[in-house]
Amino acid sequence: MFNFGFEDFEDFKDDSRLEDMAASFEQDGSGTYFDSDTLEEIASYYFEAGRFEESLRVVDRSLEIHPYSSDGWMRRGILLNNLGRHHEALDSYDRALEMNPTDLETLVNRGITLDSLDEPEKALQAYSDALNLDPNNDEALFNNGVTLERLNRISEAIAVFEHCTDQNPEHPEVWYELGFCYDRVGREEDSIASYDRHLDIDPYSHDAWYNRGIVLNRIERYRESVDSYDMAIVISDDFASAHYNRGNALANLGELKEAITSYKRVLEIEGEDAATCYNIALAFEELKLYESSIHYFEKAIEIDDKYSEAWYGLGCCYDAMERFEEALTYFNRAVVLSPETADFWHAKADCAYNLNRLPEAINAYRTVVKVAPGNRDAWMDFAETLFEAEKLEEALEAYRTALSLKPDCAQTYFHQAKALFALGQPEESIRSLKMAFRLDPAHIDEFPDAYPELYRDQRIRRMLDLDL
Repeated sequence: MFNFGFEDFEDFKDDSRLEDMAASFEQDGSGTYFDSDTLEEIASYYFEAGRFEESLRVVDRSLEIHPYSSDGWMRRGILLNNLGRHHEALDSYDRALEMNPTDLETLVNRGITLDSLDEPEKALQAYSDALNLDPNNDEALFNNGVTLERLNRISEAIAVFEHCTDQNPEHPEVWYELGFCYDRVGREEDSIASYDRHLDIDPYSHDAWYNRGIVLNRIERYRESVDSYDMAIVISDDFASAHYNRGNALANLGELKEAITSYKRVLEIEGEDAATCYNIALAFEELKLYESSIHYFEKAIEIDDKYSEAWYGLGCCYDAMERFEEALTYFNRAVVLSPETADFWHAKADCAYNLNRLPEAINAYRTVVKVAPGNRDAWMDFAETLFEAEKLEEALEAYRTALSLKPDCAQTYFHQAKALFALGQPEESIRSLKMAFRLDPAHIDEFPDAYPELYRDQRIRRMLDLDL
């Protein structure tokens, strides 16, 4: 939003004189001996120092002398808004407009205050009133765009901001907001270009460097994204979000050790954080440094014991170390916390299978395919487990479901054949094998080991067009 300020009095060359004048006003208390111009200077001096209450007292004294000063009432509104007294600010702006209904600055500031009161439609009307007087007023345009953005009317906001850049191409905040809006509508390249324009004007805007990094990361330009986060961090080293997202970009580049360094910097800045500990754990897991990974998964859980992904991560680490009993314990916790997450159930099923707990594995696979019925791999694993458990009819049905999801999968045809043969359907089994061989001839070489009983049958070999 537009920065409130007394624009006529931003720079003072004789601060000592103003200090003396302010001191004299405070001693006098009533301001009796000061003319309106001097009071205005003192008020502005206090305002620039952030001493809004003192500035308001001076402005109020000035208005006692000149109660019909529209500028005075406008300045009073600015001060009240800065003090969070928004309704009183509106009253002051309304007084100013009674005396000067065409004052653009008052109309714009009134709109900003209405926005602060969460009355965006009324704010838009105030900006519209200002723009009716001056269609090219860049502050009215800019704040109008910001309010439209807040209302999620992004296309309209973009049109306003673009017009604003035509009027004032050196207005840095316009380019910043354009960058944000373009990103919202999927115009990533335009977003990056807008942030670049903003940074040409204000190269020390760490937020712009940060947002630029987010957009670059989203379109998988990870190296440029890291460079952008680096600039944000150079400007503001304690910018935790920049360190965090830098870690994400580095992880996407496979530079996991460097990613871990970035994540650890987040912990230094913000203290222990579950999501950051989780990301560190993931990086260590990817590096196959399971003990370190376990340590950070456990830290994430200490912070948030309902962090289902961290419980799942623990299970994955123990599973990778073939410590299946422990792994299953953690997978069980994960599915309790997140019963609709198919990956968690799949991991539990696989782990139970590795422990030869076929009934438990089957029940878990049933849940997987219920939660994610389009997961072809889950249907295949389910079918294989059912077959091993001698649940042949169910196994065959699972194979057929897998084929419906991927009709040209040679592997599924190859494995389906054994269920068909076991069910006393040799001709169907042969057809399934022929389809597997046609789709992937490599399965021919696997046939003798995978189906020794079938392979020894000369009749079947002939039916499969295999040499004796």
